[in-house]
Amino acid sequence: MRRKLLLVGGMATLLVGGGAQADTLREALVQTYETNPTLTGQRAQLRTLDEGVAIARARARPQVSATAGVNQDLTRTGGGNGRNLNAGVDISYPLFSGGRVRNSIRAADERVLAGRSDLRATEGDVFTEAVSAYMDVIRDRSIVTLNQNQVKVLETDLQASKDRFEVGDLTRTDVAQSEARLSLARSNLALAEGRLTGSEENYRRVIGVMPGDLQPPPPLPTLPASPDQAAEIALANNPDLASITAQVRAAALDVSVARADRLPTVSAIGSGRTTDFLGTADKQFGPGAADRTTSTGAGVQATIPLYQGGLVGARVRQAQAFQSQLLEQGVAIERGVVAQTRAAFSSYEAAQDSIASNEVAVSANSLALEGTRAEQSVGTRNVLDVLNAEQELLNSQVALVTARRDAYVAGFALLNAMGQAEATDLNLDGGALYDPVANYERVSRKLSDWSGDPTPKPVATRTVTGPPANTPVTQPQE
Repeated sequence: MRRKLLLVGGMATLLVGGGAQADTLREALVQTYETNPTLTGQRAQLRTLDEGVAIARARARPQVSATAGVNQDLTRTGGGNGRNLNAGVDISYPLFSGGRVRNSIRAADERVLAGRSDLRATEGDVFTEAVSAYMDVIRDRSIVTLNQNQVKVLETDLQASKDRFEVGDLTRTDVAQSEARLSLARSNLALAEGRLTGSEENYRRVIGVMPGDLQPPPPLPTLPASPDQAAEIALANNPDLASITAQVRAAALDVSVARADRLPTVSAIGSGRTTDFLGTADKQFGPGAADRTTSTGAGVQATIPLYQGGLVGARVRQAQAFQSQLLEQGVAIERGVVAQTRAAFSSYEAAQDSIASNEVAVSANSLALEGTRAEQSVGTRNVLDVLNAEQELLNSQVALVTARRDAYVAGFALLNAMGQAEATDLNLDGGALYDPVANYERVSRKLSDWSGDPTPKPVATRTVTGPPANTPVTQPQE
């Protein structure tokens, strides 16, 4: 069987090409990458994991707090009502925590790695959805055009049947058959136009804008020669597998964090206090009493847990159970990746076979229609034969358009399953790609309690005007 639609070029040329007067698949994917809310939301989710590292690191740093207060005695003490102003500072620095802080930081880093893999997976899934939406519009526009042409042909056939009926060359049955077939064609056209509208709206949902004049897609890169080869690549590169592997490592570290609650903690502490009696020291404590007192102290404090009512054991078992859950999820994801890869490979191969078969069918049905019309003109074929031949040609043309769409989408889905359908693989040139490491480097070691980011605003583009659906609308006053 022929293989000539998709097996050309390399990954760097996947989205190269396209005319200046039409939307290209490259432009659609750039638009998707910049404005799709699923992608922008996943990037925000990854930033929350970056902050988890900063939170874990904060537990290894000094903690400083201050207290201040003014007091007024309401009862007589020491011979007079007293008042005072006091202030103090407490400092503690963790010296030993049983590995709790170290393992918490390592677990947070593993979850960041898992989040980056999740972002890769989301990119691939969203791009696959965008390619599918792009190809759906191309397919449905072609089907609408084919059905429009069919309606025009059948209108001409009906008029010819009526004219021949007027001169007694055909019967009323022939005219009725032409009328019925035209009505069916108009019905099919209406359904095709409805599907096209749905595809265009889905395109806008995924990509963010209504489709223009879409160019044919560029060739996909050379795909694996066998499902075993495809599955091997997927097991090495699929981001879902990378994510669950990192999550399992984080869960193992969580078990160590829970076990650390059995161990002592040691902290260095320091404090300073000052009290000003605001001129009332003589009344409270007698003549000559100091009106201001100051004290400082420093030391080392250890907390040794002896018994916590089974709390630590429960937390350890809980962390181990969660680790076990993730291990089982890893097996399920591995199964899913293999199944998804093999299914996509099979769908791609089947669509390729369908393309080749339908190309032959279109060619054969075109010749059959020409022959049937010629035979009708000499009286060896009737009107119904011509109508059937026209319908068979239309059916094969629609099947060919659908098979080409299915082959391209299945091929891209295979790339996605193998972890090769992300922004870095597609050679997008719409601007700088999102760098997840940059935000991690920016926030993971910050020391300030007062740092923050600007108030969040949506990055994804909306498809309607007016305030967002979750924005309260002020009612006018009467």
